[in-house]
Amino acid sequence: MGSIPIARSTLFLIMQQLYQAADRIEAQLLRDLLDRHKVEARVFGDYLSGAAGELPADVYPTVWVIEDHDLPRAQTLLNDWLAENQARAAAASWVCRGCGELVDGSFDLCWRCGQEALWPRTLKDAD
Repeated sequence: MGSIPIARSTLFLIMQQLYQAADRIEAQLLRDLLDRHKVEARVFGDYLSGAAGELPADVYPTVWVIEDHDLPRAQTLLNDWLAENQARAAAASWVCRGCGELVDGSFDLCWRCGQEALWPRTLKDAD
């Protein structure tokens, strides 16, 4: 992880790199999460993927934390967020109790009728 000095008024702050995202959407979702928890962060390189072929292959957006004292809390939020995303990706599909639609396990609401999933959910729980 690196650091970049930035000027804010007359103070210089050293930003800390928190995460290299897979794409612009992932970087923005993480920045929004940090913002909701009052951690000031910035995304850099979010438009570099448009230059693919002209730049090295590792041009991914990065999320940077502005205040050093926020870095430990930001890392905790990041770890929790990554674990939740991994759990969602591994979640079993579920059958909506409202309309009977089979819904991918990564969704909390039925795409057809908006009914919430039951937790914990598995395909056999719907029977």
